[in-house]
Amino acid sequence: MRRKVQFQSDGMTLSGALEMPESGARAYALFAHCFTCGKDTAAASRISRALTRDGIAVLRFDFTGLGNSDGDFANTNFSSNVQDLIAAAEFLDREFEAPQLLIGHSLGGAAVLSAASSLPSIKAIVTIGAAHKAEHVVHNFQASLDEIRENGEAEVNLAGRTFKIKKQFVDDLESFEAQDLGKLRKALLVMHSPLDDTVGLSEAELIYKAAKHPKSFVSLDAADHLLTKKTDAEYASTMIASWANRYLELKEVVRPSVEAGKVLVSEKDHKFTLHVSSDDHYWQADEPRAIGGNNTGPDPYEHLLASLGTCTVMTIRLYAERKSLPLKDVSVELRHGREYYKDCESCADEEPRKIEVIERELTLVGDLTEDQRQKILEIADKCPVHRTLHSELHVNTSLRID
Repeated sequence: MRRKVQFQSDGMTLSGALEMPESGARAYALFAHCFTCGKDTAAASRISRALTRDGIAVLRFDFTGLGNSDGDFANTNFSSNVQDLIAAAEFLDREFEAPQLLIGHSLGGAAVLSAASSLPSIKAIVTIGAAHKAEHVVHNFQASLDEIRENGEAEVNLAGRTFKIKKQFVDDLESFEAQDLGKLRKALLVMHSPLDDTVGLSEAELIYKAAKHPKSFVSLDAADHLLTKKTDAEYASTMIASWANRYLELKEVVRPSVEAGKVLVSEKDHKFTLHVSSDDHYWQADEPRAIGGNNTGPDPYEHLLASLGTCTVMTIRLYAERKSLPLKDVSVELRHGREYYKDCESCADEEPRKIEVIERELTLVGDLTEDQRQKILEIADKCPVHRTLHSELHVNTSLRID
């Protein structure tokens, strides 16, 4: 489950995506992306999503001046990247839980190594295709280095995009005092591809030799620097999760036992965020931030629309298969003109209410005749949830005595 988040770093609003496990987080991690990349690179998104399957929540975000974050990239430098990482960790600590794991890709790897000493909650660090020192990134614009020094800045092309690099960026890289890895006092996993032609394998060797135990090295075999192949990102995430289990303080997440056919709803934050569990599934319900919720899940009316909509599509698909209709795709859009929060404010009102209306619009794709389309329209009204909503429904409420 992905949640969009924002936080402040040196007066700038940074944009992030928090990948949350469905059944609750056992630990939190921070992912730092590569130079001039962003939080939505294939490696960042795939590794983050995969780690959630092991119960590890991952915050990935755009550094200042990149992606959806505020600021001008030309005015940033490696020091500001490290500060962004610290701000992200402080955000997690304040709003959720302090991160225990840092993952850095390429220049992000150098950033997590530098930020680690300022983050006491960190117990383990992973570098992927990282250089030993941040100044290694200069080779990406080596041809423009003289122009940068003489004119104070230069336009450089990096991975097909144009960026302005200022002299202050270069000066910061060269003057930045790298973390003494021998004093890191954190578990370290170094991951690198022997075929990486952006950051050579020798850089991984320097990192590994400088660090003290516990430390590990994993070869990413035939992967490219950006881990663009899904199989490479999946392999990396599997190895990270297995390795991290040894060093993180993982909370045990216990899901309630729910009988088949029943749904259990319980409070998560004693406000609007709720746990919803069935015998095989878990999800969250919530309200928008504008009215005090955290927007981590659908609100009650959205659940109602989703119930009717999913039942409608399933019923139509079942009918189409039984009748061998050429229905390629079906979707349904629903709307209910009420807001749960406003309705709840007057829930003690016993005055008669007007007839409720749900608007349901079908989209059918396929070489269907007009008669077939009309028949499908009739079938939509026969889905089980539709019939339940139109029947005389009684809800019997009782108190459980423990």
